Amino acid sequence: MSIIESHPTIDDAYPTRKAAEAALLYRQDPVVYGGPQDGPIDAATLDSFDANGYLSVQELLAPAEVEDYRAELRRLASDPEILADERTVTERGSDEVRSIFEVHKISEVFATLVRDPRVVGRARQLLGSEVYVHQSRVNYKPGFTGKDFYWHSDFETWHAEDGMPRMRAVSISIALTENFVHNGGLMIMPGSHKTFVACVGETPSDHYKESLRGQEIGTPDPNSLSILADKHGIELFTGPAGSATMFDCNCMHGSNGNITPFPRSNVFIVFNSVENTCVEPFSAPAPRPSFIGARDFTPVA
Repeated sequence: MSIIESHPTIDDAYPTRKAAEAALLYRQDPVVYGGPQDGPIDAATLDSFDANGYLSVQELLAPAEVEDYRAELRRLASDPEILADERTVTERGSDEVRSIFEVHKISEVFATLVRDPRVVGRARQLLGSEVYVHQSRVNYKPGFTGKDFYWHSDFETWHAEDGMPRMRAVSISIALTENFVHNGGLMIMPGSHKTFVACVGETPSDHYKESLRGQEIGTPDPNSLSILADKHGIELFTGPAGSATMFDCNCMHGSNGNITPFPRSNVFIVFNSVENTCVEPFSAPAPRPSFIGARDFTPVA
């Protein structure tokens, strides 16, 4: 398979789940919309983000702050009402918590984090506009039993199932436990954000119910992954609790399972530009529930 140039229509710049074969399409959108004068990220780091699709902050949160967020993680995971809420996703075959979505609405502690200038300020700078939260969640990857997150581009799902029109969103993953090379840390193919992998397979109704536990529809094919990995390589992120990685919505990323004794938990926030609000899904019967893909586009204040 070779990289081909897409010919987007006015309605769908990134067609996916519509053809019998996978395709690699050139990105049609900028990566960085703001400049060094617009926020805390310096010019060299912005250039690196444009080229690689991600940036890292070694100590976004101080140790005392990390402890506060860890305490909130424990509280959420032990609250019977939250465990019974549809926003809580458990692992396949067990009752262990995999993710809790819309955590910035469930928890004022995490709502404060979303509004923190160290977090939202970087998102506004990268996207060159006011932003809103498209999705938030905490991910639990306990020791011994934490499952993998297979390779994927978030934008493929957000475009196909949430109706996000263009690549103008950014995610931040903040580590609340130490990330080792062996406990299921985040892997990214640097530079992969400039290629869109159009996937095969029609989206079934209520696909989110299964995809949140283990996605199958909307995952890239092995040939496309091999091409991207051969071209870009794979970067594995390690770092202490409190460190963070911000990455473009179209980065190819994933993580292995965790069979070590050392848990890996993180808070994950997706910011979308208010100039890129979601429309009807491009390749799904209906939008996913708003706790997964927000339909409230109120800017973060």
